[in-house]
Amino acid sequence: MHKIFLAAALFATTFLACTPKPSDGNEADIIIYGGTSAAVVAAVQAVKMNKTVIVVSPDVHLGGLTSGGLGFTDSGNTGSIGGLSREFYQRVYQEYQKDENWKWQKKDEFSNKGQGTKAMNESDQTMWTFEPHIAERVYDNWVAELGIPVHRDEWLDRSGGVEVKDGKITAITTLSGKTFRGKAFIDATYEGDLMAAAGVSFHVGREANSVYGEEWNGVQTGVLHHRHWFAANISPYKIPGDSTSGVLPRISTADPGVKNEGDDKIQAYCFRMCLTYDPENRIPFPRPADYDSTQYELLARAYSAGWRETFDKFDTIPNRKTDTNNHGPFSTDNIGMNYDYPNASYERRKEIIREHESYQKGLMYFIANDPRIPKDVQEQFRTWGLPKDEFTDNGNWSHQLYIREARRMVGESVMTEHEVLGKKEVNDPVGMGSYTLDSHNIQRYIKKDGYVQNEGDIGVKVPRPYKISYRSLIPKKEEIQNLLVPICLSSSHIAFGSIRMEPVFMILGQSAATAAAMAVEKGSAVQDIDYAELRARLESDKQRLEVAQK
Repeated sequence: MHKIFLAAALFATTFLACTPKPSDGNEADIIIYGGTSAAVVAAVQAVKMNKTVIVVSPDVHLGGLTSGGLGFTDSGNTGSIGGLSREFYQRVYQEYQKDENWKWQKKDEFSNKGQGTKAMNESDQTMWTFEPHIAERVYDNWVAELGIPVHRDEWLDRSGGVEVKDGKITAITTLSGKTFRGKAFIDATYEGDLMAAAGVSFHVGREANSVYGEEWNGVQTGVLHHRHWFAANISPYKIPGDSTSGVLPRISTADPGVKNEGDDKIQAYCFRMCLTYDPENRIPFPRPADYDSTQYELLARAYSAGWRETFDKFDTIPNRKTDTNNHGPFSTDNIGMNYDYPNASYERRKEIIREHESYQKGLMYFIANDPRIPKDVQEQFRTWGLPKDEFTDNGNWSHQLYIREARRMVGESVMTEHEVLGKKEVNDPVGMGSYTLDSHNIQRYIKKDGYVQNEGDIGVKVPRPYKISYRSLIPKKEEIQNLLVPICLSSSHIAFGSIRMEPVFMILGQSAATAAAMAVEKGSAVQDIDYAELRARLESDKQRLEVAQK
């Protein structure tokens, strides 16, 4: 069923020429909460529009997932990516024109394969695959060039740190006691914490298909779109075939639910691992202190049944490294272990993140060392490891868990599969998306025939780039009038599965900042912005709002 949650705490390139006015201490025109790619781009756009801006980041590292391991960009149709989002990939390209950034391989040895496009496109000087430290360097240099103040490791006081007066946020306070005052606010977090603490309506989980008249939302038992399911009949029980022996770890004994109905479950998280096969830069997968080989018995059974796709998502990025993602019936996606993350306390979220890290590190050690792994797979796997030159302050492990989905605002307008699939027109676009309707698995359950199966993995091709509505970035006017939400935007679960790509988040970050600046200039609510004026500004800043070809 459709559930709306209300937070209890209602009160509690030539950018070098764009010199921002200094902010007055912790006060600025626009306050951006978040350290993601969208947050950085929103801040850059605010400066470009001559507004003072402060980035309040709970993260130490800027860039979110883009600098956290997702270097094999989910680009979709690159022709739909414009503005500052495209400039980011052009800045990455410029980094890889420097010889010193090809330390572990020669530039001409690189495969130049991207996701549906060339990794390095010489014609428009974009680079769509990259190492994590290069992405972070680009973001850090960008904010440094423009003198953007960034307060790192500052966490919103979610229980009383949002001041609201006459329908507008006036200030936010962090757990350290710092207060930041502004005229407009942008929630650029993956979790939507500012949005929720301000009392904005939101949803967690899958809506029933009946809510928005969709086909691919809700429980999807029996729908197997990608190769992330068990093709063989594999027993979920400790003693195969004996239900009295107990169930293996990582399998739910709960009923998966009624097909097409909604639930409060969310798609699985994982870490996008940066791995290397260069022996001089490689660290062998370590044995975690809490390692438990029984957690991976299901994978051993998949191998015994003939599964052999271990390396299918070892996607190449420069310098003999990968962006390694989930692939197969039992992989890096930690299915069913994140349901409470969106609304959880900070401490509980840290526990969930630690559990995901332990699971995934243990999985790597298991494949590299357990005798049940096929010899040919294990020998090849042992040539891989963690790179010495990535995430050097975090044990060479990513600092960013892949929060594929958390809260989603229910705002002025809700993006659904109808808009994404081109069945319903959007008349107020502020950006475009083009990626497949893509949801990772949501639960692993026992079928009625007694075998194990995964559920929730959906992949439906989008026929052409689609428009994203401005009204999906703003709350209902009666809730909050000066907040924009470019990541946890107003969207159904399945539509978000396409929108939730890092290039799109940067696109929407720029558009959100543009609208925020215009609202500040006019002293108006974000809901009252003149769309024609907004569109004109976006187009002048090279945002792409119409269908473009590759």
